[in-house]
Amino acid sequence: MNIKSLLLGSAAALVAVSGARAADAVVVAEPEPMEYVRICDVYGAGFYYIPGTETCLRVGGYVRYDIGVGKVSGLTNVLDKRDLAEALAERRADYDAAYADYLEDGGLEDTAANRADFADANPLPALRGLKTNNTYYKRARAAMQLDARSETELGTLRGYMHINYNYDTVVVNAVDEANDRVVGRLTDTADRFAINHAFIELGGFRVGKTDSLFSTITGYAGGVIQDDLVSYGPFGTHQIAYTYTGGNGFSATVGVEEGNGVDFTIDSYAPHVVAGAGWTQGWGGVSGVVGYDSVWNEWAGKLRLDVNATEQLSLFAMAGYGSEKNAPVSFYKQWSGKWAVWGGGTYRFNEKASVNLQGSWAQGKGKFESPRQAAVVANVAYELVPGFVITPEVAWTQERAVNGDRESQWGGFLRFQRSF
Repeated sequence: MNIKSLLLGSAAALVAVSGARAADAVVVAEPEPMEYVRICDVYGAGFYYIPGTETCLRVGGYVRYDIGVGKVSGLTNVLDKRDLAEALAERRADYDAAYADYLEDGGLEDTAANRADFADANPLPALRGLKTNNTYYKRARAAMQLDARSETELGTLRGYMHINYNYDTVVVNAVDEANDRVVGRLTDTADRFAINHAFIELGGFRVGKTDSLFSTITGYAGGVIQDDLVSYGPFGTHQIAYTYTGGNGFSATVGVEEGNGVDFTIDSYAPHVVAGAGWTQGWGGVSGVVGYDSVWNEWAGKLRLDVNATEQLSLFAMAGYGSEKNAPVSFYKQWSGKWAVWGGGTYRFNEKASVNLQGSWAQGKGKFESPRQAAVVANVAYELVPGFVITPEVAWTQERAVNGDRESQWGGFLRFQRSF
């Protein structure tokens, strides 16, 4: 009996031990606490804390589709005047290359007279007069924006980038068999990549690539898409700047810039210099800016007044003046002649629809007998559903030469944009 009891007890013990081990094998470990994404409302809507850091990030952008028809400002179907600098640079490069060949072949010195002779013998300087194909001009754009901010003992640290991916209708030069004469323009399509903004800010200091202070301090122009048919200033450039922001709506900025394009990028250690200030209140605001072009030794300035006339109606007026001692246009004075004015307004019918109107005029004439410029642009912006805006726009421009010849053009524009 004792042996039997001993055997039964040993078996029970083994079963108990085996059962305990089996139970241990299927025990699920407790999950570690999850760190959910936290909203960061310090810098406005859309920011959240990057997990594990005190940096706030906003991811945004838009998808846009543009359709342009007609002819404006002497260039057929220009969708975005900001691309004009590229067209001018390409045209200047073609001209300079052909002119260099002309000098080499003829053994001539680089004089104004020889350049005039070359212009008569070669069609390259007259590219602006060549016609392009009559068709729709379109652009599909995907824009990505990243904005990262955090607080430090030296103030807010910010990194911002805006990148565009475009698929554009473009115009290219058609050359002869010898590849030395432009004989026409052809319509084509092309993928394009562009960095609109890439800069770092700490406190009030900024370094990087962005739009020129000459255009941003005075708030660009009106609410129309083609707001610079009479150009009010430059855009993308390398920039080093400091902005002081007061507590009463006052701000002041000073900076140095590199310029852009073959005609306006600095070729020495002397930068372009720009400075301005603004004062914003509930009724509107005033702002002013002045810039010095170190390449051409020219200067320009602008003054702007904004008025919130009613809850629905806002108006603006802006005037610019610049010197033209050495060149008809410079990095900051990109309008024709010394004087130019811009004005217009926005009327908001409701939360979904608003109408925008802008008129602009440039004096022309002057030392270089530049043509007088005028433009009127109007559109209606309608938010079909939240985040999706459709904007039809119509534009009229006119250039009047010193001899009285006039060229008036019309253009139509339709934009679809989904922002996020």
